[in-house]
Amino acid sequence: MNDEIKIPTHIAIVMDGNGRWAKARQRPRFMGHKKGVETVREIVKACSSLKVECLSLFAFSSENWKRPEEEVKNIMGLFMMALDREAKALARNNVRLEIIGDISQFSEKLQKKIKKVENYTAKSTGLRLIIAANYGGRWDITESAKKLARKIQSKQLDTDSITEESISNHLATRGIPDPDLFIRTGGEKRISNFLIWQMAYTELYFTDVLWPDFNPEELNKAIADYSSRQRRFGKTGEQVIAEKSSKGD
Repeated sequence: MNDEIKIPTHIAIVMDGNGRWAKARQRPRFMGHKKGVETVREIVKACSSLKVECLSLFAFSSENWKRPEEEVKNIMGLFMMALDREAKALARNNVRLEIIGDISQFSEKLQKKIKKVENYTAKSTGLRLIIAANYGGRWDITESAKKLARKIQSKQLDTDSITEESISNHLATRGIPDPDLFIRTGGEKRISNFLIWQMAYTELYFTDVLWPDFNPEELNKAIADYSSRQRRFGKTGEQVIAEKSSKGD
């Protein structure tokens, strides 16, 4: 990638299309999810090489429990297997794993495995790999509101002290910068309740490529498209250009 490419600090991805990838090959949906895990490995490696600071992946939404029981069971098993197999590689490559979402709904065995791998990679200082599992953006905001309400109830906080910053500080992503670039594979054009508070000013990129076929080249296309955009955050284009000029950019 050339010098004009701007690398996002935080990339968030909805990994869509595993089931359709398998169906097109007349294979069980589970095989699509399995191939999708291989893609995760590739993209994590690519983001590490590009010096992306955070990569958030929507692995299992709070709505995904509505899927067929057998598919949910297979996904949980695959999640456990991936944690087992990838832990050492993550630590070796200086990648820190963090899980966000309501993991209390998972089996005790899976919860323990999640905590074990998080602790195992906690000292890594490279890419922060954030896996959203049993996560929903509305759930996240609701939980933040509950935490703030409890503080008001216990007189640690008054209502006038509630700000956007205080809401952000009580989300599952506390301490994680908001995403700069959102990517959704598989052709759908929606964010599906993923990081909805955090993505207020995120650049959105949609591709028809199914997740199992998404690769570092496709990632580079998304980053190149992101780099071509002017991020104004409510300002005019002229203001942005003037500010860059004053900084010598």
